[in-house]
Amino acid sequence: MNRCPLSYEVIKEGHYSKNGLRKLNPRLKSLHPLAFTKEELLEEAAERSGKISLEGVQPKVSALLSVPESSFILTDVNGMYIIKPQQPVYSSLPENEDLTMRLAEIAGIDVPQHGLIYDKTGTLHYVVKRFDRFGKREKYAVEDFAQLSGRTRNTKYDSSMESVAGIIEKYCTFPVIEKVKLLTLTIFNYLTGNEDMHLKNYSLITKSNITSLTPAYDLLNTTIVLKNTGEEIALPVRGRKRNLTRNDLVSYFAVERLGLNDRTVEMTMKNLNEAIPMWEDEIAISFLSDGMKEDYLSLLRKRCRTLGF
Repeated sequence: MNRCPLSYEVIKEGHYSKNGLRKLNPRLKSLHPLAFTKEELLEEAAERSGKISLEGVQPKVSALLSVPESSFILTDVNGMYIIKPQQPVYSSLPENEDLTMRLAEIAGIDVPQHGLIYDKTGTLHYVVKRFDRFGKREKYAVEDFAQLSGRTRNTKYDSSMESVAGIIEKYCTFPVIEKVKLLTLTIFNYLTGNEDMHLKNYSLITKSNITSLTPAYDLLNTTIVLKNTGEEIALPVRGRKRNLTRNDLVSYFAVERLGLNDRTVEMTMKNLNEAIPMWEDEIAISFLSDGMKEDYLSLLRKRCRTLGF
């Protein structure tokens, strides 16, 4: 069965559905394959790494979407999209990230426009729209939590979820709203095996003089990729990174540290719980291998049991 990698819809012919193309741009009628192989994209990422302002260990390139040319075009300046190629070391990271971002969207978490696109050999790569750009050359003010707490790329794990909450309290215009978002994202990352949510994967954005959390990004089930790391979370809660319990994440972090009332916490957990059957359906039709789908589902169900879902 052939599915569109942008919408996950079943399609009879071609690579993309109409809805998938509209997701990228309402005027887009077709999309040519990227004019590169996986190896060539990795080479481009290495050559351009010092020219574009994108951080992180995953190779990536900046791109523009040309509607008239029906294609993505790599660029060093004013890129509106980020493309992450397949990696030689870790299998299926693009499929993994796209799926995890889709699960976040189902759970009501704000995420940027994203999807999977084919290169000229039929290999899939991950594409995500930049949320810090608008117009042709304009940028929103965005700072990640490493910057805000005086950390660097090398010390991005030297913090805690309590400190993340403190940054929200210090800088956000409406901190209670952002704390609810943080709780949802924290529980989501635990359930989906994202043990790499360090300080640089949280950011604040200022629009119209209102400072809030950015859309979620770099969401990935790292547990099924790295295997046997022993950790369940990148930044400790209550001084712990493993063997976390509902008491740690809900009674302590949500209620005691974030100060959220019982009704808000209950609704947050209820919304996540109700999303799980839809997550399972989405995993089943994703572009992961059958083995990785089984690993993803197994981890999700295990974590659900821990939280009493």
